[in-house]
Amino acid sequence: MRYQRTSLAAIAAALALAGCGNNAEPEMAKAAAPVRVAAVEKAPATASLRAVGVLAPADEVRLAFKTGGVIRTITVEQGTPVKAGQLLATLADDEVAAAVTQARAVADQAARDLDRGKALLADEVATREQVEDLTTAHQVAQAQLRSALFNARHARIESPADGVVLRKLAEPDEQVAAGQPVLVVGNTSGGWIVRAALADRDVVRVQTGDIAEVTLDAYPGRTFAAKVIEIAAAADPETGTYEMKVSVDAADARFVQGLVAKVTVADPDAESVAVVPVTSLLEADGRLATVFVIAKGNVARKVSVRTGRLLGDRVEVIAGLDLGDQVVTEGAAWLDDNEPVRVLGGA
Repeated sequence: MRYQRTSLAAIAAALALAGCGNNAEPEMAKAAAPVRVAAVEKAPATASLRAVGVLAPADEVRLAFKTGGVIRTITVEQGTPVKAGQLLATLADDEVAAAVTQARAVADQAARDLDRGKALLADEVATREQVEDLTTAHQVAQAQLRSALFNARHARIESPADGVVLRKLAEPDEQVAAGQPVLVVGNTSGGWIVRAALADRDVVRVQTGDIAEVTLDAYPGRTFAAKVIEIAAAADPETGTYEMKVSVDAADARFVQGLVAKVTVADPDAESVAVVPVTSLLEADGRLATVFVIAKGNVARKVSVRTGRLLGDRVEVIAGLDLGDQVVTEGAAWLDDNEPVRVLGGA
């Protein structure tokens, strides 16, 4: 019996020690609280201008027939990739072919008349003035033939370069006038632009040449370098907005027409101020707030700061912090002053 009591006591003691050991690990983990941080950095005092637009090839060509007529075929649809020289559309060429036949017949007759006149001049039957008139008639007939052949060649539309069909403005069997646009083709080798609409309060803040950044939902997490290349001088009469064109560097990305793009343009003349993420602020009261700063030895120290303007997802810091200070952005709500922390990487 004494042996059994001793064994039970030993087991109980062992379980108690094991329980203490299991509770020790959480206590040790809490000794260095995991946090995420961001540096105090400079940013323009004026919030960046943001706009949404659509990606498109920089060069657009409106293609039309030289002469009017009835469209016989259109071989492409909107969004179709095309190659340089590819046949895109044709006119019903009955009338054009008839004009070529007529012009060629007139030119042949004028050539025969000129040859006959020269022969008669040699026999002193015709005068030099008559031969000169026949020469002029022959030249006019040749010019008319060249015009008819030119119109015949342009009774078809070919792609001027590699690109994509942006818009299809007509259909087969439709009557079109001379020069009426039938297709709009974008030249993809000429670069890409974003067309964005700006309100009147924003258009006065942007200038040609301003540096910009473009993000696309098709490439999440990636930013493309851009530059403002054109700003409309007048508002669109239907929307009341001003169009801004921004050239975009595609780098190694494969762009396609129609992608939704978000454009950010920073004011190059804006004053720079110290900023921190809004998520780093604690106990904010008007212009006063507190933040946790990572001190030497990875210790979080509570610091009082004076804030200024709200700049998007960041806030201006007027006093209390220096550039380069690391402030806690995640995990600050559970920290105590002078508590050891463990800085996590990533966003």
